[in-house]
Amino acid sequence: MQGYFALILHAHLPFVRHPEHEKFLEESWLFEAVTETYLPLLQVLEGWARDGVTGRLTLSLSPTLCTMLTDPLLQGRYERHLRGLIELAEKEIRRTHWERAFHELAWMYHHRLTGLRDTWRAYDGNLVAAFRKFQDAGRLEIITTAATHALLPLLGHHAPTLRAQILTARDHYRAWFGRDPRGFWLPECAYAAAIEPFLQEANIRWFVVDAHGLLHAEPRPRYGVFAPVFTPDGLAVFGRDPESSRQVWSRHEGYPGDLRYRDFYRDIGFDLDFDYVRPYLPSPDHRGFTGLKYYRITGGTGAKEPYQRAAALQAAAEHAGHFLNARVAQIQKLARAMDRPPIIVAPYDAELFGHWWYEGPEFLDYFVRKAAFDQNTFALITPDDYLREHATHQVARPAPSSWGEEGYYRVWLNETNAWIYPHLHAAQERMTELARKFVDPPPLLERALKQAAREVLLAQASDWPFILRTGTSPDYARRRVKDHLVRFLTLYEQLRKRRVDARWLREVEQRDAIFPDINVAYWA
Repeated sequence: MQGYFALILHAHLPFVRHPEHEKFLEESWLFEAVTETYLPLLQVLEGWARDGVTGRLTLSLSPTLCTMLTDPLLQGRYERHLRGLIELAEKEIRRTHWERAFHELAWMYHHRLTGLRDTWRAYDGNLVAAFRKFQDAGRLEIITTAATHALLPLLGHHAPTLRAQILTARDHYRAWFGRDPRGFWLPECAYAAAIEPFLQEANIRWFVVDAHGLLHAEPRPRYGVFAPVFTPDGLAVFGRDPESSRQVWSRHEGYPGDLRYRDFYRDIGFDLDFDYVRPYLPSPDHRGFTGLKYYRITGGTGAKEPYQRAAALQAAAEHAGHFLNARVAQIQKLARAMDRPPIIVAPYDAELFGHWWYEGPEFLDYFVRKAAFDQNTFALITPDDYLREHATHQVARPAPSSWGEEGYYRVWLNETNAWIYPHLHAAQERMTELARKFVDPPPLLERALKQAAREVLLAQASDWPFILRTGTSPDYARRRVKDHLVRFLTLYEQLRKRRVDARWLREVEQRDAIFPDINVAYWA
């Protein structure tokens, strides 16, 4: 092999769980991702195992996502959601009887959804255990990320907070996967040097930065983003490849914009009679996405044309072939100029494949199969595999960076969300104060301390400032930040006075049920 290709999928969703409501709009974020991304990815992995397809994949599973995927309340609600989608598909088969194009699509959705139900039931609804099975079989490397996906550089002035975010994630990973993580996904690929001591403490071996974070390292990397560097602290840093990223992500050049692919926004939840679709909507009072979509991207401003599944799959196969040929040519060119095999690192949000890009799982399937059987220029491996085979690299310090807008932290610190950070900073200082004050507290105070730590972590999630910036669900994001901070301040005052409201604490514990074994000492 002349080189290597490392495909990294980052799977993350914010912790959204509302037992106080029978049906909650934002819980649909999880249900859509399970239906359109996580279950299809498991089906693809099953196909590779069945057919002897070689090649390793890296998957980042955030602690908040793992918690939701294994939560009995959310598992039960997802089963109800999936039953509803199958029922809706059955109704659509009858409704579209005289509309041939739509009738065929209704049958396609019914077949797909019942297959997903079979996969869900085969794993007893525990998708974390399902992914662990593939890691234990050597087909996946699962890595972790910060406990609640906080943008770590913006918390870097307070070392105990960085420590708590990273070590809590490490502990969570141990509990679910029976080993320590080797790699760490920096939330939003956001890097600052202050993070490194705590990655070392967690025994993390490697992480990924965006291309400019590595290209602007000091000193400049000899091989650009095509070989890792070691930081002065001994951590390996891999850079995201701009070319493979552009071919998938680019608004103008990216594969998902092909006119043959399914249109994401045109959904029967908006097209059909409200009373007809109402039982299947994420919120019964508002129109929204059901997941049943009958039109392709089409292009232009004219009428949309019906989605043709066969043509879309043909497009996915063509794009997988193009992507493969581009990687082969890229690695052959690099191999002639380097004294070691180059590695192309291609990280993507997992939810791109299936949720935003409906044919994304098929693209991955076609690409990996083609890479296994149609070429011998590169091998599919994980970054940790590469470090095991090639242990000596240049030493350099990456530049502060992220993969967000303009390459730094602007998305998460701007005029729409800057108000969050003074409150977070005050809460972080007070959390350390509590951790140092209560070293061996009685049981009720210990419970209150742990809940205070959970509220701080949940308030720090990068999702809330991101949503405020994009404006997708700003009222919900604003309310989440405020609710967690208010609950923390209430616990802080109760702990200071050593008078904890046990009944209220029980309600809060049941609502924000995450990190049951959280270690408050990390904040001390």
